[in-house]
Amino acid sequence: MKAVYVTEHGGLDALQYGEMPEPVVGPNDIKVRVRACSLNRLDIFTRQGIKGTRMVFDGPHILGGDVAGDVAETGSEVQNVKVGDRVAVNPRLTCSQCQYCIAGESELCIRPGRIGSTTNGGYAEYVKVPGVNAVVLPDSISYVEASSLPTVFMPSWTMLIRRANLQAWETVLVLSASSGVGSAAIQVAKNIIGARVIATTSSDKKAEMAKALGADEVINYSHEDIAERVRELTDRRGVDVVVDHVGETFWPAASRSLAPGGRYGICGVTTGYRGQLQMGVLFVRNQTVFGVFMGRQEDLRQIIEMTAKGIIRGIVHDTYPLQDTAVAHKVMEEQSFFGKLVLTVD
Repeated sequence: MKAVYVTEHGGLDALQYGEMPEPVVGPNDIKVRVRACSLNRLDIFTRQGIKGTRMVFDGPHILGGDVAGDVAETGSEVQNVKVGDRVAVNPRLTCSQCQYCIAGESELCIRPGRIGSTTNGGYAEYVKVPGVNAVVLPDSISYVEASSLPTVFMPSWTMLIRRANLQAWETVLVLSASSGVGSAAIQVAKNIIGARVIATTSSDKKAEMAKALGADEVINYSHEDIAERVRELTDRRGVDVVVDHVGETFWPAASRSLAPGGRYGICGVTTGYRGQLQMGVLFVRNQTVFGVFMGRQEDLRQIIEMTAKGIIRGIVHDTYPLQDTAVAHKVMEEQSFFGKLVLTVD
């Protein structure tokens, strides 16, 4: 099969396009004929071997976790999908055996993995995944849109609905609206919950796009102070929830923007890991800081259902053929896009 893979960490030239063996399914696996695979910042980090992604290579490794395609083969024990089904894949791998998985809290699995990171991924014509990770797609959702959903909507869904318990009368601050997570969080907060949404971005053009998605106000941090502007917009009270997937650079301003009783959710640290925590403020103002990494399989099913109903949608900036993966990586590194970048596989 055709695939894009890496044999060592490095720059764009580490991405190689060539032939790889097709994966062999086990009894609980399915083989998916990949039609689309969206990029994530994690793909860039893994290719570079930074931010905790360094690997010991024992052969070529295929990147890519967010896959949509057709079921080409099923293992003997798979019952939830059949050959020919159009599916989206949850990239989060769990053991299904630890106390958390058994209790239905699979996001807390003690032996987790990720398609494209700990196993070969979807930058290829075929990928092997656990059958339970697949969700059947309605005809109304394209492969490209489906591939843009999991890694951005699942943490947003988990953070806002289950962990932060955002309410319709509350206000949420969504950092970096132009990213995949940002564009997803705006939609979950506004279209699913009905909350007031304040978003941040770096240009007036991106601000207009964020408003078109549902943001009530947008702060252009290239010339506005986030904390000061939030105080103005909330009569100095602050926001009830912060959605942070960028980390260190925005932590000082965003944490100062949190209201008494506010909840600060973190699902990514693309700009850095460290932030100075004012512990006194945290307990005096009864605030909570928590982390989220993806979510549950049922979350993805609900996300796909809401997408099919037109309540939320995947935001795709551009698509690239598999052989142009390096071009897509370059665009992601330049950060001049809004939404998701998607590889298509003919």
